[in-house]
Amino acid sequence: MIAVHLLRHAHAGDPERWTDDDSLRPLSDKGRRQCERLGRLLAGLDESPDLFLTSPRVRATQTAQLVADAVGAPVVVDRRLAAPFDIAVLEDLLLAHADAERPCFVGHDPDFSELLGELVGVAAVPMRKGAIARVDVPSRDLVPGRGVLRYLLPPEVVSGR
Repeated sequence: MIAVHLLRHAHAGDPERWTDDDSLRPLSDKGRRQCERLGRLLAGLDESPDLFLTSPRVRATQTAQLVADAVGAPVVVDRRLAAPFDIAVLEDLLLAHADAERPCFVGHDPDFSELLGELVGVAAVPMRKGAIARVDVPSRDLVPGRGVLRYLLPPEVVSGR
């Protein structure tokens, strides 16, 4: 069993107000706080992610690094998480990182909402910015609908303690 985590990047402000290249848009102060709270929550779990794979976009790498620092896990940047991210790409990444039992993928919507739905066999499952989902899959050879959703936490339910 592989515990696949999907983490949509945290709040990064209004993209319409950002005037530079969108891939350079950083987390907002709100987004940083979301990451700090989520990191504390995951650090308290027995089965926190053991590897973070992230999109190269700044808001995603910042999200990954802040949360990974809290749980003591390494971060790997992979450009495939910034492109269309689907079940085939997820399977490739799982096979490439076969040592990870609880990988966390950090990226963007609409890909993450669509992928989450495909893994558990339903239509897209909306993931808000800063939300994390855990889906247990039986093996690295993914079959749509075979995943079991263990949790989906939007950022507002993660305590500020």
